[in-house]
Amino acid sequence: MSTLFEHARKLDAHGQVDDFWMLVEGDTIVSTGNGQGPDAATRVDVDGRWLVPGFMDLHGHGGGGHSYDDGARAIGEALSTHRAHGTTRSVISLVANPLASLRTSLAEIADIAEADPLVLGSHLEGPFLAPGRRGAHNGEFLREPAPYEVEELIGAARGTLRQITIAPELPNAMEAIDVLVEAGVVIAIGHTEADFDQAREAFDRGARIVTHVFNAMPGIHHRAPGPVVAAFEDERVTLELILDGEHVHPDVAAMVFASAPGRVALVTDAMAAAGSHDGDYSLGSLTVSVRDGIARLRGTPTIAGSTLTQDVALRIAIQRSRIAPARAVEALTLTPARTLGLEHRHGLLAPGFAADAVFMGHDWQTLDVWADGRRL
Repeated sequence: MSTLFEHARKLDAHGQVDDFWMLVEGDTIVSTGNGQGPDAATRVDVDGRWLVPGFMDLHGHGGGGHSYDDGARAIGEALSTHRAHGTTRSVISLVANPLASLRTSLAEIADIAEADPLVLGSHLEGPFLAPGRRGAHNGEFLREPAPYEVEELIGAARGTLRQITIAPELPNAMEAIDVLVEAGVVIAIGHTEADFDQAREAFDRGARIVTHVFNAMPGIHHRAPGPVVAAFEDERVTLELILDGEHVHPDVAAMVFASAPGRVALVTDAMAAAGSHDGDYSLGSLTVSVRDGIARLRGTPTIAGSTLTQDVALRIAIQRSRIAPARAVEALTLTPARTLGLEHRHGLLAPGFAADAVFMGHDWQTLDVWADGRRL
């Protein structure tokens, strides 16, 4: 069954094309062009609106009132919320919990990923984090990364553990990174006290992501550049950025884009309140209070994830951080795909790529979402 998307204003990491058309067969884009398109069984008139690749979120914890830690049904409900806002491919992030609970969650996510190709796998944000930089993770469940425990977690995920966040200064952390690299897991450094040299060593051992840059780590000091500058300098490293206007100032976000061109991945780090309303929610074993759209551990000033969706991050990038639209779209599409080694299939509106696309108005509001050639 062929579908022709026509009269679009295409925008992806390769730039803008007006009067764009895209022919889809099944779940794959087979040809593109501009002007008059070929015949197809179904024609979809984009009517001059933006057509961008489906967004990919490397780091999120829930949405629509549901947390990814709460099992398959909750994961499905939360994913529906983010898909309505343009996120067609998601990594399911888990907060620190007892190892047995994490193994159970990883196995559940493996089952979901097997049935749903839009789920890319799991991300363990805990438990191998620095206690002093734990953020919204329960300190009782933090631990040092013993290699045999890391191997048990890898096994529980059955090949679907996509990403893990580690504080590289912890005992055994570098050895654990070696184990994870060998298993094909993408390592992030985050929730860390690491200095510049420790971050560089982690990158040399194979770490390739900084978890939500600037948050839960040392900042930039003129005599202590820290992990952020180490990441700026290393062309192998992707920097996650939560661009909700609260976690990182929009002007600092612009500095990140300028310092690491093509290496910024806009993530949500969303908790259950994303796409929902203010109130109290659970994040793992902790309670989070959301007021005016800002999530904090109840009774503390600690930010506890976000209420962000990726289309909002795109608008903030373009309108407040003044990022060129193609670069902002790249940070939601091709950059996260490249980070996971999926850039041959995801992140562009080009032949051979998955037929994931988002229609957006000229104000960058999401109007329609397609994934694998199907309207979501």
